[in-house]
Amino acid sequence: MPDARRFVELQGPLRTYRGGELPSVTIAYETWGELRGRGDNALLLFTGLSPSAHAASSAADPSPGWWEYMIGPGKPIDTERFFVIAINSLGSCFGSTGPASINPETGQAYRLDFPKLSVEDIAAAARGACLALGIDHVHTVAGCSLGGMDVLAYGMMYPGTYRDLISISAAANATPFAIALRSIQREAIRADPAWAGGNYAPGNGPKDGMRIARQLGILTYRSPEEWLQRFDRERIEGADAQRDPFATAFQVQSYMDANARKFAERFDANCYLYLSQTMDLFDVADHGGGNPEAGMRQVDARRALVAGVTTDWLYPLWQQHQLAELLAHAGASVSYHELESIQGHDAFLIDKDRFGPMVAEFLAGMPRG
Repeated sequence: MPDARRFVELQGPLRTYRGGELPSVTIAYETWGELRGRGDNALLLFTGLSPSAHAASSAADPSPGWWEYMIGPGKPIDTERFFVIAINSLGSCFGSTGPASINPETGQAYRLDFPKLSVEDIAAAARGACLALGIDHVHTVAGCSLGGMDVLAYGMMYPGTYRDLISISAAANATPFAIALRSIQREAIRADPAWAGGNYAPGNGPKDGMRIARQLGILTYRSPEEWLQRFDRERIEGADAQRDPFATAFQVQSYMDANARKFAERFDANCYLYLSQTMDLFDVADHGGGNPEAGMRQVDARRALVAGVTTDWLYPLWQQHQLAELLAHAGASVSYHELESIQGHDAFLIDKDRFGPMVAEFLAGMPRG
């Protein structure tokens, strides 16, 4: 099966933001385009919680990536102009060191011995990967959702190493509502007996808990308006004849179940728990002695793109507006967009007609419309 991933080993132990340490770290990544100099045309891309580094197709892996419409020759992130490097997050299960990886000190999987993970650790590992590849300055740091939080952390932690920032559907911190939702997802996983305190065998684990967590996640990623448009109250033919009185009866249930089962087979439960918690823990104010404006003043971006969606109830528009104001107070020239998209939080993955031109315009250096 084609695989465009490459791997870089970071030098020395990685001391994590909240006091832990990883003796060694591997980071998986993919690239598109040709690098100029030491990163003058580099665009560092962070992913959301669940994707791998496979953001777009390439000769090495022609399968569509999670941001296929955005990255490539002549596309909004034009790989004839930019060298794009997409990072698989530290803590993930798609090649980078995480809870499912082998701890070199024990010869066993880290599982819950993995140190508490923070957005700042993901940013630090990405910075280490760039330096190991000879990239000491990038043109743009970009990301969506968790990736947008990674962008903010990177911006605060490494001023002087980038020019512009792109944060889509992210926030300076998580709302109590978002924290509560993710807490329920994690509780569903940990309540599954197959989780076994995190000590399940590779390939096994809490599939039922993961399935429920994913279903709840899908609800937070899309919008009620989209569910109504896509499924209405369409029923499954023959459902009423089932002996089980609670058998799946509606098409929306069938869709949710199929998506969740597929996800549960490919994503490690402990990795999910760790990455989910990073979004709850992140707070720009932590970098400013409890003051978000002081934290964001660590950012020295020339320009910043901040965008959100009207139907996103996970990271609502008021948080995008707050983020744009914080970056503007930090001295960045901010291009701020509120997009009327029905797809909710996940719109950046789907709504190419709105997101594509916006990103292309920003990268071209044009003022916002």
